[in-house]
Amino acid sequence: MTTKTVDVLLVGAGAMSTTLGVMLKELDPSLKICMVERLEEVAKESTDCMNNAGTGHAAYCELNYTPEAADGTINCSKAYAINASFEVSLQFWSYLVRKGALPEPSNFINPVPHQSFVWGEKNVNFLRKRYEALSKHHQFDVMEYTEDPDVIREWMPLVMEGRKEGEKIAATRVRYGSDVNFGSLARNMVNYLDQTEDFDLMLNHDVIDFYQNKDDSWSVSMKNRATKESLSVNSKFVFLGAGGGALPLLQKTDIPEGKGYGGFPVSGQWLVCKKQEIVERHESKVYGCAPIGAPPMSVPHLDTRVIDGKKALLFGPFAGFTTKFLKNGSMMDMFGSLKPNNLKPMLYVGATSMDLTKYLISEVMQTHGSRVMSLSNFFPVAQEEDWEISHAGQRVQIIKKDETGKGKLEFGTEVITSSDGTLAALLGASPGASTSVSAMISIVERCFSDKLENEGWKEKLVSMIPSYGQNLTEDAQLLKQVRSDTLSTLGLDPESAETPAKAG
Repeated sequence: MTTKTVDVLLVGAGAMSTTLGVMLKELDPSLKICMVERLEEVAKESTDCMNNAGTGHAAYCELNYTPEAADGTINCSKAYAINASFEVSLQFWSYLVRKGALPEPSNFINPVPHQSFVWGEKNVNFLRKRYEALSKHHQFDVMEYTEDPDVIREWMPLVMEGRKEGEKIAATRVRYGSDVNFGSLARNMVNYLDQTEDFDLMLNHDVIDFYQNKDDSWSVSMKNRATKESLSVNSKFVFLGAGGGALPLLQKTDIPEGKGYGGFPVSGQWLVCKKQEIVERHESKVYGCAPIGAPPMSVPHLDTRVIDGKKALLFGPFAGFTTKFLKNGSMMDMFGSLKPNNLKPMLYVGATSMDLTKYLISEVMQTHGSRVMSLSNFFPVAQEEDWEISHAGQRVQIIKKDETGKGKLEFGTEVITSSDGTLAALLGASPGASTSVSAMISIVERCFSDKLENEGWKEKLVSMIPSYGQNLTEDAQLLKQVRSDTLSTLGLDPESAETPAKAG
């Protein structure tokens, strides 16, 4: 059996692993890094452009990030946190663009306004209260609100075409929202890593098992999917960034911190517009209210995308249920993840999530016509023949024990690290890749704390991310400074956001 020794092993070649790989190489170019991926190409699972929303999740338009409390107040804390995390991602990408590590920004990020649209008195009242709460804060003070049909028609003409007069409607807009091709971003980061010393990319390899050595390093056994050749990689640090595949791998490590976690897989489908003249008439990401019981990844939106230089228009996603954890996975994935330590929370969540279960069943049962009927809420004159179905990626929502020892379903992302700091994993879904830089910084802080303190890593992080160590939610002046820089560097300033997005 072939054996190689590295400092860092990254499992999965998506947005998370590529971000951590580049970050660590920038902090210490001498690190020996190996990245292993089960598919034959980089970023072809959840990170691929058609497998996710492509929204630079900044909480500008996603209504589920600002829940309404029982007393009618709007809870903005999650929106503040997600917005600040995305600003951190923008800073890191800007640094890489200026350095030449990433190409012309339009290859992976383009300006697309982020807008919310609702109808009906209850939803209009909610959106108005949301706007009033958010726009008072410096992170959201550029948000615009209107109930004027003529203004909404100017912002989103397709949404207003054929809509009946007198309907109670409202919308918000932030002009410098973004569309991110995370697949292109990840592949460009791998291209950059490939040009550095001591980086090894191993495609088409399955990770089989983990064994922790006496010196706390990890021996990770693998198999080449094509040749069936076995090999072992010995690494001081291991990161499991394999999307839906991270949970089964975490279970194989047998670390105590991974006990009790389960996964609830949710699939997705898009309606994709086939008529380019319709595509060209829409220039925004328009998010609505989620149906009762829907997971966050299924919040409906009419969505401008820029994919390999060409505009596209998507609607959805429509959720579904499958027992696969990966789009290219096995129907046995969920069953294989059932363990004695997570069986109770899994069963409890299954028994108490009837709204979600009913919602997923109704989504699976939809016909093409019923999906287009849902689209008509956002595009009243939509015709069935102008749209086709496309399958999105898999998401595995986290299930874990709650305070009572039963179980709860989590819709966010969660970083898990071993107590000795030699292994980390990222589980969960939304907001996912948009906050990848913040998530990977947390891993650096937990698992490389000695280097942060003693080897100048803190100073290097500040050079890459000027706001590092400071609070963008509390410091309005700092946010203004970094936002001005990133909008300019990445071509996301409001002026360019008013013109059709273009890719180089």
